[in-house]
Amino acid sequence: MAEELSFPTGIGTSTPDTISLLGQDLAADLMGQVGFGELAFWLVTRRRPSSSEVRVFEAVLVALADHGFTPTAIAARLTYLSAPESIQGALAAGLLGGGSRFLGVTEDCGRYLASLLEGVGDEPDYGAIALEAVRQAKAERRFVPGLGHPVHKEEDPRTPVLIRIASEEGLRGPHLQLFEAIGRVHPEVLGRRLPLNGAGVCGAALADLGLPIDLLRGFALLARAAGLLGHLAEERRRPLGMEIYRTVDRNAVYEP
Repeated sequence: MAEELSFPTGIGTSTPDTISLLGQDLAADLMGQVGFGELAFWLVTRRRPSSSEVRVFEAVLVALADHGFTPTAIAARLTYLSAPESIQGALAAGLLGGGSRFLGVTEDCGRYLASLLEGVGDEPDYGAIALEAVRQAKAERRFVPGLGHPVHKEEDPRTPVLIRIASEEGLRGPHLQLFEAIGRVHPEVLGRRLPLNGAGVCGAALADLGLPIDLLRGFALLARAAGLLGHLAEERRRPLGMEIYRTVDRNAVYEP
């Protein structure tokens, strides 16, 4: 007799009459009662977040939803120009551009801070850890993730707001505190002051919520999906993709 196949999951399932998600009846217990941000958190952690955690988590999603004509937005618009019948392709094109320079900083910063906090004990000296980390990064000629921004040269407007919200909710944990310490000490090591960028603060805030470090970029992509859909909706109303393409094409210089 052939072995019976089994594919266990705790996410969800359905019958002809019901849909179950996270052990809840989707229609009766979740729809209209649980927000999308709360559900996303719940799906990943398998625990229902507190109202404080939801507030911080959704503030992060809002902070990462859009940042103007970034390469991810341009890629989505140009893909839509090329294949307007494939909205999924345009969204995917934008999301595929979320990497080390755009969006990926959220995970990079969270991972970096988590590595610095390994084995430091219950009462870490954030200033000393930050100073040593920045000195080491300078000696190794590496960038400190989350420091600096191509547009916001003095201060990223998202940064103080996210820190304030986390503080108000009692969720300004070790990752955020260490990142703030890096913001205080790095000028004396680098000889210049760089702002803590919003994507980096988002990574620190997500890490303080106990979310898996390896999935932090996924949350950034979840947020940016909404922004990209907004760009595509605007592209339908007021197309710019063709002009972007023509501008590059008209100014291309062939250099054999």
